[in-house]
Amino acid sequence: MLVCLGKESSNAGAFEAAQHFAVNILAETQRDVSAVFATRGINRFGSINWRRGDLGDPILEGSTAWFECRMHDRIDAGDHIILVGNVQSYDHSTASPLGYCRGTYVSFQLEQDIVAGRNRKTRVGAILEAQGRILFLASKSGMLALPTNRALGAGSEPGTLRGDLAALGVSYDLDFLYSVYEENDTDTLNVFYRGTAAAVPSVGGVIGYTPEEIPLDRLEGNALRKLMCRYINERLHARFSVYAGDATVGRFKIVVDS
Repeated sequence: MLVCLGKESSNAGAFEAAQHFAVNILAETQRDVSAVFATRGINRFGSINWRRGDLGDPILEGSTAWFECRMHDRIDAGDHIILVGNVQSYDHSTASPLGYCRGTYVSFQLEQDIVAGRNRKTRVGAILEAQGRILFLASKSGMLALPTNRALGAGSEPGTLRGDLAALGVSYDLDFLYSVYEENDTDTLNVFYRGTAAAVPSVGGVIGYTPEEIPLDRLEGNALRKLMCRYINERLHARFSVYAGDATVGRFKIVVDS
């Protein structure tokens, strides 16, 4: 495990001398803990619940994941030190992690909250890239669509997006929420992620296109064509955003540079 630590940090000296350390991934509900560790000049461990790991490092209660590492190496990297840790023990839960980008917290639970608050049809889909190719499903008529279903699901749950991908043999990671929009004519809420896949499966009518090859005239519906045109453009500039609105009008929020 690599950890990049700024040399100006007040903790840099301690990590330069340490023989082991812990990494805690905060849960989405732990913004107060995040605020404590962002505050200088206080006893950061005096107001939170924690315990010692097997090596004696602090494990924060409620974290969605933690790793305890022996120090393997330290690498000088300009104004940072790269700590290389050999993971000795770890644990994790199903809680959503706490994200922070460009001065604000990022919610990875956003689409579940949106869907839970609406008594209407939903469609959850994914833009997945495998080795530079975007995965589409081809119908018998030759039209193309992204993998979608009524819900995200968990594992290989049937009747969900994850279940469909598992049935197709797609090994994938869903990285970021990408677009949330309403189709007013069908009263459907659409939620799309972007992510990566290990390879393009050779079964199930799955086809992979590079962004330049995508036949836009074969995409099912104007909303999908607009979605993919936006994705191709943002991918070209390596600057992605989250869209919220309806099929014609909405807002974009830059959340991460890729």
